[in-house]
Amino acid sequence: MIDITFAKPVLPQAGAVALMLAAHDPLDGLAAALDLALDGGLTRALTVAAFTGKHEQTATLLAPGAGLDRIVVVGLGDRDALTPHRAEQAGAAAAAALSKDAHATIIAEALSPALLAHAGLGARLRSYRFDHYHTQKKPDQQAKLRHVTLLTADLARARSAFTPLAALAAGVERTRDLVSEPANILTPAEFADRAETLESLGVKIEIFDRHDMEKLGFGALIGVAQGSANEPRMVVMQWLGAPRPDTRAKSGKKAGKAKPHDPLVFIGKGVTFDTGGISIKPAAGMEDMKWDMAGAGTVVGLMAALAGRQARVDAVGLIGLVENMPSGTAQRPGDVVTSYSGQTIEVLNTDAEGRLVLADVLAYAQKRFAPRFMIDLATLTGAIIIALGHEHAGLFCNDESLAEQLVAAGTATGEEVWPMPLSAAYDKLLDSDIADVKNISGTRGAGAVTAAQFLQRFVDTSAGAMPWAHLDIAGMAWASKANGVTPKGATAFGVRLLDRLVSEHYEH
Repeated sequence: MIDITFAKPVLPQAGAVALMLAAHDPLDGLAAALDLALDGGLTRALTVAAFTGKHEQTATLLAPGAGLDRIVVVGLGDRDALTPHRAEQAGAAAAAALSKDAHATIIAEALSPALLAHAGLGARLRSYRFDHYHTQKKPDQQAKLRHVTLLTADLARARSAFTPLAALAAGVERTRDLVSEPANILTPAEFADRAETLESLGVKIEIFDRHDMEKLGFGALIGVAQGSANEPRMVVMQWLGAPRPDTRAKSGKKAGKAKPHDPLVFIGKGVTFDTGGISIKPAAGMEDMKWDMAGAGTVVGLMAALAGRQARVDAVGLIGLVENMPSGTAQRPGDVVTSYSGQTIEVLNTDAEGRLVLADVLAYAQKRFAPRFMIDLATLTGAIIIALGHEHAGLFCNDESLAEQLVAAGTATGEEVWPMPLSAAYDKLLDSDIADVKNISGTRGAGAVTAAQFLQRFVDTSAGAMPWAHLDIAGMAWASKANGVTPKGATAFGVRLLDRLVSEHYEH
């Protein structure tokens, strides 16, 4: 994690500088002073590079003089198109270009203090590294950037704007840590223990073991876990930050003693490793299945972000944690299990296991918390990657208003989602000859849709509308190369999206 600070606008005398310029802006202020200190070298370099300041354009000056090691100029695009997301992308571009420098100064006089704070967020997010298990590092492979200073005349506003963003960044980093861990380390029990550390932020934590879930009747979740030596867990996390007239408590810990009312509920699939079970996957690429728990990781990071910035909302996060392994005790294709909701499920493919985990947790969450809405996240299907690639998550939703809010939040944060269909015709494909529902359709088409349709059977609307959304993030949880605010590896997709959804529409 890099350190982000803000300072008064004084031209740096050493180190590296990132200069952010809007499109076609003349050099003025500190940029003009920097050009003067370089005897016009900045102007000459930008002319040679044909730099116009368009969005994502960069130019680099090495050993430019005036005691500086490097200057990276980053284009912000048109001034009237500046947004928090664009500022974050500029901060990320600066951090990536200056990763070999220990300290960097950002000059961005075109950005307001609030947008400058978002540039700091982008720099921090792009600078994330997961290198816990490297015992030897080659000097040329090491990222050295440890400190970024952003210059502004309005320190108070910039620092105030960055405070909640720092909590959001911490939530993203927590998710990336979880998703990056190897499965021999991050077992369901270890995952639950790490989620429990959110208590330090004022989050109320409950951990359910196999015995607890057997008593509840979680036959679908336990069926997935029964082939593994690593016992399953379910974790319930409650952040109760909505104002309450009957208490003067403002701290999370004291507020956590209250009862939630109409909470927002977020549910994550947490398959810490997925072999496919008896319906075993091909060996090639199976190592990627360590991040089949990315949905659960996102929910933990989101709850950390909400608590860290003291969000004025009641939110509950639930994660179902299992390992899907083949063994003599593993679930077999053709088995029938009874879910928490009472519905029976014919398991035709043990590699369609995430939906079984979510089925029990969805039904439990709705019955216990009577939420305002439920949103689940899961690396659920390879079919969604065929449909949408790695550019959008699939959005399945039974409520038009919630769907519109999610699409808008995705656009604003760059974590984009694309609406997908739900209908009775797809639902009919899941009818089983011997049980209430089967876990796959048995056809080659619409795999992501029928998976979502399966989940919808465990959303009870008999007492009225229950807004529910399912985000299939299989194509978005892991990045094969760095891009924007995301380094190569775990993305933490969904943390910023859902934090934006909450802050924009649901906080008091």
